[in-house]
Amino acid sequence: MDELIAIYKDLLKSINTQFVRYLYDVIDWDARLIAIVGSRGVGKTTLVLQHIKLKGIKDESLYVSADNIYFAGNTLFDLAGSFYKYGGKYLFIDEIHKYQNWSQEIKNIYDSYPGLNITFTGSSILDIYKGFGDLSRRSLSYYLPGLSFREFLLFEKSMNIKPVSLEEVVNAHHDFAIEKPLPLFKEYLQYGYYPFYKEGQFIIRLHHLINAVMEVDIPKYLGLKAASIDRLKLLLQIVSESAPFKPNMSKIAEMTGVSRNVLPDYFSFLERAELIIQARSSTKGIRGLGKLNKVYLNNTNLMHALSPSNKNIGNVRETFFANQIRINHDYSIPESGDFLVDNHFLFEVGGKNKSQKQIAGKKNAFVVKDDIEYGFGNTLPLWYFGMLY
Repeated sequence: MDELIAIYKDLLKSINTQFVRYLYDVIDWDARLIAIVGSRGVGKTTLVLQHIKLKGIKDESLYVSADNIYFAGNTLFDLAGSFYKYGGKYLFIDEIHKYQNWSQEIKNIYDSYPGLNITFTGSSILDIYKGFGDLSRRSLSYYLPGLSFREFLLFEKSMNIKPVSLEEVVNAHHDFAIEKPLPLFKEYLQYGYYPFYKEGQFIIRLHHLINAVMEVDIPKYLGLKAASIDRLKLLLQIVSESAPFKPNMSKIAEMTGVSRNVLPDYFSFLERAELIIQARSSTKGIRGLGKLNKVYLNNTNLMHALSPSNKNIGNVRETFFANQIRINHDYSIPESGDFLVDNHFLFEVGGKNKSQKQIAGKKNAFVVKDDIEYGFGNTLPLWYFGMLY
């Protein structure tokens, strides 16, 4: 345990609290059991270490990573017991998905040590409440996405701009007081979603992240065999070269060698791993029930990494919109227009010359244009939708 404490103290020294993710103020840090999930590289580790530093609870806390070699011969439960007996109050467990039978041990720790607050982080492929039973009613789960454009401006340029609601975006044209936002927006689309871009060699690091998700996280949690992983990689390649696209399941099954009946599960695996986004039809009734209409890569940074020669600017725009709007809103693909949000707002996404044709005569309908700095009438700049969180 002494080694774990030494690692924790060294990590804490390196943590900067100048920039803190938006989720920090959303989390109820007083809760006894907190789960923070998200994809690799979005800053979950940094967030919990920042909390320890900002709260001033260094000496009452212990941070451990569940993939530490210490756990080859020791259990989380035993560690928690020793820590608690020596006066520990806050246990932070990182990468929980890398620990076998994690849910049962977290439950045992929770039940055995009522004075101990537990926060754990894990991959977004986790079903956090799987195996928790009654504990699910006592725990709080939070999702951490990548940086919004608003957060990127704070992280990169120290521009402290408050987030706005979707209603504020569509009902009023804001003056965000950002000088020349469009060049900054282009930078964000290329490399601003993952905070680790500041470490350099971004595309190489992003490819390493994708490989780790595909070869480590998905197989470990979902128990897939090597042949299935190869097919999953091929499916991601097909998506990256075409997204956003309307999937033809029969054709994709033929290309990948995956049964048409199993393909929906494969798409679900990729979505839970934060590599793609599935958008379904807004058509009501049996005809539209659960129909997968479009598949996007999860964010525009993935487009630049996986398909740099195939990316289409129209696809980039739609991918950005879907990625940002999904955090706090429901959306679907309507028969007319590009996105129906919260079953109320209709959006058509395009460049600065985009016409009103697709949404003519529709209520609560808006044209979202790239390459414009300000809105007018029912026309909104695309970059505004990066200010929602």
